[in-house]
Amino acid sequence: MTPSIQIILTFFIGLILVLVSVPVIVRLSKEKKLFDMPNERKVNKTGIPNLGGIALFIGITIATLLGLHRFIFPDLRYILVGMIILFFVGIKDDILIISPRKKLLAQILSALILIIAGNIRFTDLHGILGVHEINYITSVVLSLVIIVALINALNLIDGIDGLAASLSMLAALSFGIQFLIMGQFQYAVLCFSVVGSLSAFFFYNVFGKKNKIFMGDTGSLLLGLLIAVIAIKFNEFSLTHTARMSSFSPALSLAIVAVPIFDMIWLFIHRLRKKKSPFSPDMNHIHHKLLKLNLSHLQSTLIIVGINLIFIAAAYAFRSLNNNILFALLFVLGIFFTNLPSLVYEYIKSKKSNAKKAQLNLTFMPFKNYSANRPSETSQKEGSE
Repeated sequence: MTPSIQIILTFFIGLILVLVSVPVIVRLSKEKKLFDMPNERKVNKTGIPNLGGIALFIGITIATLLGLHRFIFPDLRYILVGMIILFFVGIKDDILIISPRKKLLAQILSALILIIAGNIRFTDLHGILGVHEINYITSVVLSLVIIVALINALNLIDGIDGLAASLSMLAALSFGIQFLIMGQFQYAVLCFSVVGSLSAFFFYNVFGKKNKIFMGDTGSLLLGLLIAVIAIKFNEFSLTHTARMSSFSPALSLAIVAVPIFDMIWLFIHRLRKKKSPFSPDMNHIHHKLLKLNLSHLQSTLIIVGINLIFIAAAYAFRSLNNNILFALLFVLGIFFTNLPSLVYEYIKSKKSNAKKAQLNLTFMPFKNYSANRPSETSQKEGSE
């Protein structure tokens, strides 16, 4: 069996497994009344089953295992351990709700297993700030911070239909293509199992009526972990590929996950400025801002995915630049796009306000004219005298 056929089979195995799993999960959720209920912070108006992460776990793991066929993939055992830990934490949070601290501890545990036992970590900064190879302690700390950050970024961006799924699909597809180019077939299989599974989930999440479902924390935590692992391995594999790919890989990785990362950074800054906890929930995500412009969930999702594509295109267009300059460029784009919906909203609000004032002026203009033209009592008396 050729690698290309295995990749295609991997995609369709993940797709079919999720297509078959979701209706069963929805039916069980309805029987047991396991719903994501609406509240003042959520955009759903009715209770929706939120255990879609179970279907994603089934689709991704089985599709990867079958897609590998006879290929050896030593890293997979550690990836699966991390996934299983977050799977059970996510299930508990989706059904019973657990504290953010316990969720964070589970994320750290999963990350440390990957980093220390699996040796899945950054070992080189590719010349960022003039630094290349880094020592073990720095490597562990940096990798831990990035893995936990990406898990939380995907978890936080999961706020409207299709958004977390489409951004994760874009990331998995982008990295999967790069792995194929570099000849890293095992990780390409993992990426395309994610793409296939998410394709089916996206259909139910966005267009589903009878079988509409959310991925819940189970799904977003798993996806965050997988995207983090994939990003780390892409940067590590690029070190032995070509000099251009090696120097370019950190900026490309940031561009691929730009929207979740910059949305999380801006959100944390905004909350800290207001003297709130960075993890205190609010309605200041980029997707909430787009919904305020009266856009639908699908329209908002497509716009945000389009913005992420702009980041990737910018990284490719300016790939010959110094890594530090390219990072600065991406940060400027991040600030611009994160604040753009708010600026548009304020502009529209001011235009409506001005239009309302103009309408009021037109309405009361006859009375003003009458008042201006009507002679005063003093002038009338003077005229009579």
